[in-house]
Amino acid sequence: QVQLAESGGGLVQAGGSLRLSCAASGGTFSSYAMGWFRRAPGKEREFVAAISWNGGSTYYVDSVKGRFTISRDNAKNTVDLHMNSLKPEDTAVYYCAADRDFAISTRRSQYKYWGQGTQVTVSS
Repeated sequence: QVQLAESGGGLVQAGGSLRLSCAASGGTFSSYAMGWFRRAPGKEREFVAAISWNGGSTYYVDSVKGRFTISRDNAKNTVDLHMNSLKPEDTAVYYCAADRDFAISTRRSQYKYWGQGTQVTVSS
């Protein structure tokens, strides 16, 4: 059983930056890919970014490419999402998730464990 806990959310002005962090416990962190998803008010939960088991591969949804960076530290069992040039449309609850496998996936069904989420609000 893997437990995930996100932190780092908050209120920021448009154009600002935030760093989200996800701490994992239980399981073998370095054996599976990790992802970040978000759910904006009134919308479905959507894929944001993912990173492979060793950090060698990353993938982003088009709307965050060039602004967000996902990284992981297998020694510390953490995965971060660095968010720059934030926009009001980035406002959402952000979730960290652990994949069932070591390779990257954008599909929610591929992720087995989820954190509780952290709120990010970007004001205009």
